[in-house]
Amino acid sequence: MQHVKRSHWLALSAAGLAVAIVATASPPAQSQERKSIRWSTSSVDSYGYKVAAAMVKVAEEALGGEYTITVNPYPATTAAMKAAMDGTGEIGYTADVGMTQLYAGEGGFKNYTASKGKLVHTWYAYPMESFMAVPADKAAQFKCLKDLSGKPTFFTPAGFMNWLNFQRMYKALGYDFKHVQIDPKTQSDALKGGTIAGSVAYTTSGASLAPYWKETEVRMDVKVINPCPDDIAKLKAAGLTIAVVRSMVFAKDVGVQNIQGVPILFAYNMRADMPEEVVYKLLSAFYKNRDALAKSDAGFTPMAKDFVGMQVNGINANPEIPVHAGLAKFLKEHKAWNDKWKIATSGS
Repeated sequence: MQHVKRSHWLALSAAGLAVAIVATASPPAQSQERKSIRWSTSSVDSYGYKVAAAMVKVAEEALGGEYTITVNPYPATTAAMKAAMDGTGEIGYTADVGMTQLYAGEGGFKNYTASKGKLVHTWYAYPMESFMAVPADKAAQFKCLKDLSGKPTFFTPAGFMNWLNFQRMYKALGYDFKHVQIDPKTQSDALKGGTIAGSVAYTTSGASLAPYWKETEVRMDVKVINPCPDDIAKLKAAGLTIAVVRSMVFAKDVGVQNIQGVPILFAYNMRADMPEEVVYKLLSAFYKNRDALAKSDAGFTPMAKDFVGMQVNGINANPEIPVHAGLAKFLKEHKAWNDKWKIATSGS
């Protein structure tokens, strides 16, 4: 009888051990480690970082808690793009002008090879408008953009998309692009001290001024230098457009009622190897929450008004660049897909 009891105890112990091993080897799905998505943006004092941080909650909820999303700032947008293409990020902050340079192998992407794959069209979020400003007490020296040609200027941090935007503007105008790199937080000191003659400012959706510019206008008065008619004619001939921004984005008088800037369309793009369903779920969530996003930040207002159209405009800015399968699915669902576009594959 003791032998039977002992055998029975051993059998139960063995069975219990087997269950323990299985439980250890295969934990419940909800306790498994969440996957990671690293969202690469520009510096912490930039608009791109600010709004990315605000969108994490929407993004994580859209993915059902399967992913943990972290926002990682980089010194410039070009660096954020490279992080997403070299495997230290999954989402890369960029703009239409940056995508153009990437695929042309120009500027910061000259001789660059993406180790994990290039970014493809994924999600276009808001426009920005780039324009020039100078110290108010020296504004009489500058009537047009040509008066700043060859003058030391801070065109936003090197590698920023607004920096690239003014590069292409000056190229179209035939002006000398003389960039002086400074810490944006010291911009007012650099303008007051003459280290730089002017500085590029930018708004998002014509509504909100860049954070470091808000600090600058508290510390000094500035005037906006609009492009002159001949400048505008040359810019338009080069395929660029002019966006009118109300001067009320500044707290003080900046010498003009309407600011004339050149717009760029910003995006959070990914590589083709990001799963189609992940991108589709993110786009669907941002589309569903577009009005709430616009209420949280006025920069999202154009996207809220025409979310689908903004994606189409982003693709059409560089129609030869492949489109992520998740965005393609979303656009087909909204009857906005163009069969002339190419859907990206992992080898894109």
